[in-house]
Amino acid sequence: MRTVFKYTLSFFLLAGNITFAYGQLSVHDSLYKEVAKLDSILFNAFNTRDVEKFKSFFTEDLEFFHDKGGLTNYDHTINFMKGVAKNDNGLRRELVKGTLEVYPLPGYGAIEVGQHRFCHLENGKQDCGTFKFVQIWQKKNGEWKISRIVSYDH
Repeated sequence: MRTVFKYTLSFFLLAGNITFAYGQLSVHDSLYKEVAKLDSILFNAFNTRDVEKFKSFFTEDLEFFHDKGGLTNYDHTINFMKGVAKNDNGLRRELVKGTLEVYPLPGYGAIEVGQHRFCHLENGKQDCGTFKFVQIWQKKNGEWKISRIVSYDH
């Protein structure tokens, strides 16, 4: 009898954890979809050289950490984008399928982690690289903006 009780209790605890996990997945799933859509819109603006749309995705106190270039800010990021638009060498970004992860950041927004591939034309040939990134999204007054970026593994 004691063994039956133990297995029954284990079943209900497991079932409760599964229900909790699925409940959490639906919350994360919704956030995942929202951030994935924002990422898509942001980099569509990048790929189409829509500087105004692109810059609307960042807080003015943006901190951009790059493992080769160090720490930069909002102005540097926007000036970089303006340079990309002006000297269009075909630089494009695509998210590497299956690498996107999104985590809630309670009271602030979300953490986006993934890998992306950048390609551009250099000396008449496509030059591509795949890199890792972390973006911290802040949701303020119903509007999402990126406040911190970490780009690494270049």
